Amino acid sequence: MTTTHPHRPLRLSAVLLALGLIAAACTQDGSDEADGSEKVPSGEALAQPVDVYAFANGCYRLVDESTGGAVAASGDGWVVSEVGGGATPFLMQATALGNYLLYGTGGEMVARAGQDGIVVSTEPGPAADWVLSANDAGLALTNVETESALAAADDGQLIQAPNDAGSRWSLDATDGCEAFPDIDPGATGEPFVGTGADQPARGYFDSHTHVSAFTFLGGAIHCGRPWSPYGVTVALSDCPDHENGGVGVIVESLFRDGSFDTTHSPDGWPTFEGWPQPGSLTHEGTYWRWIERAWRGGLRVMVNDLVDNRALCELYPLSDGTECNDMANAADQAKDMIGLQNYIDAQFGGPGEGFFRLVSSPEQAREVINDGKLAVVLGVEVSEILDCGLDAGQPTCDEEQIDAGLDELVDLGVRSAFPVHKFDNALGGTAYDGGITGLIVNAGNRHVTGEWWAPGPCEPGAEADNTVLSPEGTLSEFVEPVIGIFGNVIEPILQGELPTYDPEPHCNPKGLTDLGKYMVNAMIDRHMIVETDHMSVRARTDALDILEERDYSGLITSHGWGDASSQQRLTDLGGMVAPYASSLPGFVDDWRKAKAAASPDYLFGIGFGSDTNGLGGQPSRRSGNENDPVEYPYETFDGGTVMERQVSGERTFDVNTDGVAQYGLFPDWIEDMRGIAGPAIVDDLANGAEAYLQMWERAEAHDGS
Repeated sequence: MTTTHPHRPLRLSAVLLALGLIAAACTQDGSDEADGSEKVPSGEALAQPVDVYAFANGCYRLVDESTGGAVAASGDGWVVSEVGGGATPFLMQATALGNYLLYGTGGEMVARAGQDGIVVSTEPGPAADWVLSANDAGLALTNVETESALAAADDGQLIQAPNDAGSRWSLDATDGCEAFPDIDPGATGEPFVGTGADQPARGYFDSHTHVSAFTFLGGAIHCGRPWSPYGVTVALSDCPDHENGGVGVIVESLFRDGSFDTTHSPDGWPTFEGWPQPGSLTHEGTYWRWIERAWRGGLRVMVNDLVDNRALCELYPLSDGTECNDMANAADQAKDMIGLQNYIDAQFGGPGEGFFRLVSSPEQAREVINDGKLAVVLGVEVSEILDCGLDAGQPTCDEEQIDAGLDELVDLGVRSAFPVHKFDNALGGTAYDGGITGLIVNAGNRHVTGEWWAPGPCEPGAEADNTVLSPEGTLSEFVEPVIGIFGNVIEPILQGELPTYDPEPHCNPKGLTDLGKYMVNAMIDRHMIVETDHMSVRARTDALDILEERDYSGLITSHGWGDASSQQRLTDLGGMVAPYASSLPGFVDDWRKAKAAASPDYLFGIGFGSDTNGLGGQPSRRSGNENDPVEYPYETFDGGTVMERQVSGERTFDVNTDGVAQYGLFPDWIEDMRGIAGPAIVDDLANGAEAYLQMWERAEAHDGS
């Protein structure tokens, strides 16, 4: 008997369609609610005679149109000075499209106090956040919290007033502004553009990252976020629960080192004493300026996988209230990606101006890359995709739910998905994790499905899944401290009957279920890209049987979870290989193997799966690189950009000593490859974007047979 759970509609379809993501990803006007506040409707803003987006990063005096006087600080408040009197120069720091902080001398900002007052504040936040709008009478500034307008009283003091009673202002260009705190990408020169949208694309391809993962697992396990409307000091602030003995540092140590003892500094901006680093698993690695550096260094396609894991979300003791349902959080993360795109647009001068462009077709991606920008594709990597979990061995979805859910994902702009991830689900068996991580994930499998993993013998000649530790015995040393951290929710799991496994090799006996086979076929019918990683060897074999029968090229191994035989089958179909971004020379070896197995029928280009922010480590420094280090500055493969050591606050990053401590160092990692493997590997990485787009185009052109 099949148990079905009510299908949860993906809440963002209407929002994304309204913003034009599907029809016009490259030209969104997108005044959205990314920072949680209401904005002037984008259509209204675009109809105004003044380009309110063009003030971003400019230095201006704020002038009262009725008197000609300009705003200046006065004690704890602000006043309109006499004509010709002293005035505060304001840097217009964009917080969203059409929204600004008025950032004055010494970091003093115009901020609301209560419903009517205006004060001097040095804290960036909603109180100092103003919506700028315009009409024939001049400019208006409306606070995002109170929705009241900035006005000058009869005595010149700034106050808040009803919108229809607010003053009219002008912004007069001046100088003397102070810089708003931020990170310099450390790259100079013009990013390369294409030679035509119908010509081969050039650029690196990251097949697997998690820019939106700052809200996953309940929203409190991850320290930092890729952007904040209020800048780097907020986005990359300290990690208070990562102090010695805090839950955050213990969980980081458990995932990273398999112990409870490792500590690190919780300090973020500006010192970054303990993070980011290659082994950081619970700290932000994709701050938008670091992404900008990767783009300026040659990255042209990024797949951002919307990610969550219900079990780990429910077991982690801290939460900011984020929902633990995989699909609900994936939908929220899709909204966050629009918020990030719009924020970057705001920094670059308006809708469509930023380098970070969400795309939902290879045609859009080609246009974006030809324009010299970064094409961002949405994927989904969750353990209960479309709510297809297991409850007492029974599936919690059916074919109708799969069809409806995939249609909604397509409407959201999602173009790739993992049928299986981390846990056995209603679609098939998972590829086991090894080591202490596998022990934790196995406990999660028990939590959500009611069953521990049950590895069996491998079929003669078949590849094996990862070897898993037996919970019996191995877990005993963790029971007391884990219960102390995670509380009573995990106690029934650890104190029940624990299994013991036979010696390796281990294979998950679960392949694709009938529902899993239906899912793969349904993805083909929708021209989606099938992610083959994380399936058990048996499930991946089942999936490849279907893909071969239907002669479908839309498949990828995006971060190295495949085996040699399945990778060969994938390559022969025209699928894409993107090994995990491991330390060198491991990645170089993966490249050589992939090139040797490449099909002559398709363009060879290779990507890399960074898995940044996804509880996966980044490449560490290359051992023995003292004799042949990366020499700074260096030029990108196109010769158009010079890359210096990247400086974030008080910390200077160098790939020779830091490895890929944060996302902006991936171009440096590739430069290090050039030194040990020659220009051929860089050429093949630069063909990664084109190889991916050609694979995607073959999937789009599939006739459905």
